[in-house]
Amino acid sequence: MHDWRYATPDAPHAPASQARHVPRRSGLVRWLVVCAAVLVASCQQGILDPQGPIASAQRLLLINATEIMLVVVVPVILATLGFAWWYRSSNAHASRSWDQAFEGRIEFVTWSIPALIVILLGGVIWIGSHQLDPRAPIPADAKPLRVDVVALDWKWLFIYPDQGIATVNQLVVPVGTPVEFRLTSATVMNSFFVPQLGSQIYAMGGMTTHLNLLAAETGEYPGFSANFSGDGFSDMRFIAKAVPAGDFDGWVAQARGTGPALDDAAYAELAKPSQAVPPTTYRSVEPKLFEHIIEQTVSGPEKAGVGAAWCPPARQVGG
Repeated sequence: MHDWRYATPDAPHAPASQARHVPRRSGLVRWLVVCAAVLVASCQQGILDPQGPIASAQRLLLINATEIMLVVVVPVILATLGFAWWYRSSNAHASRSWDQAFEGRIEFVTWSIPALIVILLGGVIWIGSHQLDPRAPIPADAKPLRVDVVALDWKWLFIYPDQGIATVNQLVVPVGTPVEFRLTSATVMNSFFVPQLGSQIYAMGGMTTHLNLLAAETGEYPGFSANFSGDGFSDMRFIAKAVPAGDFDGWVAQARGTGPALDDAAYAELAKPSQAVPPTTYRSVEPKLFEHIIEQTVSGPEKAGVGAAWCPPARQVGG
């Protein structure tokens, strides 16, 4: 009887070639597992994991466009591999000719199929783009929630005009309720994006853009700036929390009882450049603050009432 702890002289040995291939196969399997894990992880908390009707429609549009393009891409790849294999130098059955000739059927296929793909793809995207107009209201039983968004250096200011409160780097919305966003920037152009809710949109100084979103499920969805805006760009992130309607009302009541007031002086301090700003809640907001911020951006802080206590230093250009 052999002891399993010790090798015996008569134990069979695998050929050397097989022994060399075992590490390669295990390494290949390991890399495939790692790649699959990365692909699966990339689908979480992104556009492929929608949590609202807008994001779901955008994912469907992305999948449809990809499938339409694959109708051309896959046959071209297969044809390239097939031609390379058939016309290899060792294939004596392949006929080759150095004489140039025109073949109308090949030209017809070469140009007609891509033209049809472009027409079909353009039609699908054109229809989908109009259906997903950011200004279009989302039909729902609940009354829409209004939120004003201001891009600052380097943080996001969320103003709830109907509730009279504001937050920084924290967006709380009730589940199943359409949210009507008005967006602007108090500094440079920026981009507002919550991938799981959909519709990235720009925020520009002196202008107002509109966006309608809806969270269909409770949860916390990462949001961030999708446009480079300076040193603190990488920290310009926030969490969009979708909570039940009752919890949202409770959060509003709690916010009204705690935190500072967002008056002229508080906004002037908030508008100063800062990085990695923690979530903050303001119990009250200066009336029509969003409109005043737009006026300040257009005319300058010396002519506007809000934020006049601080003005970003002007940069000298040229010699």
